[in-house]
Amino acid sequence: MAKADDSSLDPEQLSAVQLAGRRALDRATGWGVFPTPIPDILEAAKLKIAPASAFDPRRIVEYLMGKAEHAAEVLKSAISKVFGIYDADESLIHIDHTVHESKQNFLKLHEAGHHELPTHRKLFRIFQDCEKTLAPDIADLFEREANNFARFVLFQGDGYRDMAADHKFEIKTPMKLAGKFGASVYASCREFARTHHRACAVYILEPITYCERTGARADVRRIETSGSFRQQFGQPAELAITLDHSLGRVLPVGRRMTRPTSISITDRNGQAHECVAEAFDTTFNILILVYPVKALAASRFILN
Repeated sequence: MAKADDSSLDPEQLSAVQLAGRRALDRATGWGVFPTPIPDILEAAKLKIAPASAFDPRRIVEYLMGKAEHAAEVLKSAISKVFGIYDADESLIHIDHTVHESKQNFLKLHEAGHHELPTHRKLFRIFQDCEKTLAPDIADLFEREANNFARFVLFQGDGYRDMAADHKFEIKTPMKLAGKFGASVYASCREFARTHHRACAVYILEPITYCERTGARADVRRIETSGSFRQQFGQPAELAITLDHSLGRVLPVGRRMTRPTSISITDRNGQAHECVAEAFDTTFNILILVYPVKALAASRFILN
């Protein structure tokens, strides 16, 4: 089953989040520093990473004993569902150190987003100390805003987009740029598709499973598309990729990568286009980059 939307905002909300991200990078003098200097950004925001994380089973009781009963219950519940916690009262971030370091980078910036966005910080303090919880729609908005803050800061505004445009148009580019910015390959591939001036899509699939009826199958987790891809082909809506799907040929069955492979995709007008697809298995997800052959000849024109 595809994951719920985790990042869309209206233009006004996005502008406010990006302004907060810009200020965070400005304070830390983080522009053009690689990988993105997350420790400097947190220090400039007067945020600290908890030395004894609330995710550590050896420390959780000790940590929760210092909290009000309701706040402790909220935090205890949260620990079973997420990988990061923002403690507004103490300007403290708890991160699950068992996840990969590159994912920790995004988590730190996500929690920093709650701290840097004034409404988040204010309401987090209020709700940590009372018997109420955020309404689901507000909690969902806060998560999407924090995700966009993390994106903006980690990928340094348009810095990633501009750098990717100067590299070869292939799946190896977001893989290389992940290390450059200190991001996960998953986050880098999403950013590559979202911001590229050429028509492309990145399918993010769950690990391959096998069944008697369809053989190899990978459920769709997310599909990220560039604006020009959506304009030409619309937003893909597949829920799974099986061997009889047009992308089935590039599923990396028994291998880490699949070389560029020709496929056909029909546009919104019913016209078939020759496209190229290539895949990489991160072991956590299957990432497939798809683009029409004509996109390789597309000129670069970016509006700032």
